[in-house]
Amino acid sequence: MLGGVNVSNNIAYFDNAATTFPKPEEVYVFMDKFYRECGVNVGRGQHKLASRASALVSETRNMFLELLHCPSKNVILTHTATEALNMILRGIRISNGYNIYISPFEHNAVTRVIAHLSKSYKLNIQVLAFDKTTWTYNLEKIKDQFSDAKPNIVIVSHASNVCGVLAPIHKICDMSKVHGAINVIDMCQTAGLIDTDLSSEKIDFAVFAGHKTLYGPLGVAGFIYSGQIGLTPLIYGGTGTDSQNQSMPETAPERYEAGSPNIHAISGLYAALKWIKKTSIKRIYEVEQQNHSNLIEVLSNYNNIRILPTDTNAGVGVVSCTFDQYAADDVGRILDEKDIAVRTGLHCAPYAHKFLGTFPTGTVRFSVSYFNTKEDFDKLDDALKIIQDNIW
Repeated sequence: MLGGVNVSNNIAYFDNAATTFPKPEEVYVFMDKFYRECGVNVGRGQHKLASRASALVSETRNMFLELLHCPSKNVILTHTATEALNMILRGIRISNGYNIYISPFEHNAVTRVIAHLSKSYKLNIQVLAFDKTTWTYNLEKIKDQFSDAKPNIVIVSHASNVCGVLAPIHKICDMSKVHGAINVIDMCQTAGLIDTDLSSEKIDFAVFAGHKTLYGPLGVAGFIYSGQIGLTPLIYGGTGTDSQNQSMPETAPERYEAGSPNIHAISGLYAALKWIKKTSIKRIYEVEQQNHSNLIEVLSNYNNIRILPTDTNAGVGVVSCTFDQYAADDVGRILDEKDIAVRTGLHCAPYAHKFLGTFPTGTVRFSVSYFNTKEDFDKLDDALKIIQDNIW
């Protein structure tokens, strides 16, 4: 019993696009040990504990830059990816008439910020061309789009949180940078999973969430920053340095990290990055791809299930489904009673569902991780048989 709710220790967890679970054992152990021994503030004291906490944050940044092959860039730490996207999109100096391009799959963390900005500026929002027949971005049409209306800002989810489709981010950024665009990549579903080189100066910002494919805890996120684009800070306050100055520091990351960082969560990200390096990002991706195939194999056994994307090799292990005769929420409740965790509804991405034709009811989303087991898939298969046979 936890908080008045009975929680099974034998849940088949297919909600990894929301947050990966479980985490590597090393993450749990290190977080507990570090917080007990050094759970102090960063950069706010001249004692050994504060220095140790600061050193952990610095090493975490360096490991992350190493993981993404961009040692010359900066890591700005935030509490959530939503905060990071707000910091970027509201920090860019936008003007009336800006052409902002987004993918068809953007999350509300992007689209609601743009909607907010649209109240103050006249913005032209355009959707990058995508071919639903091949489940790929149409690069020729995108090139034409950029020629017809010069891009000022391009925002692309590396992988959709609804259906896992991957975007060719380097090719899109190469084309948009010809026109001087600011490029923002949402890597919440891919950082730590897909080996991606972010050293190119054509990628200005890349956002990550520690609790997703990085296998860290909730409470730590941020973005990789090339430093080429000036940002107005979103939050003003203490940074532990240059305290006599009432303006925010000009240097990154201090300029964008006012307030006390979540050292407990950062310690978890540190341990997760250590685990990724030890296990190898290549191996993690191989295992997740195998679990993705296992998921597709189970789902494909049932004629009452429509799988999105129809090209099941289109991306990472995130799959949306609709069920004949069942609303998505009803399927979610049935699976929950069978100790199977999924996500139902719009997944905070209504634009994606409008594009896919699943708005407003949404889908049942299954998402795998490195830690899914054969038992998970067997349990899911048993539950899907019950739903298909209408014997619930």
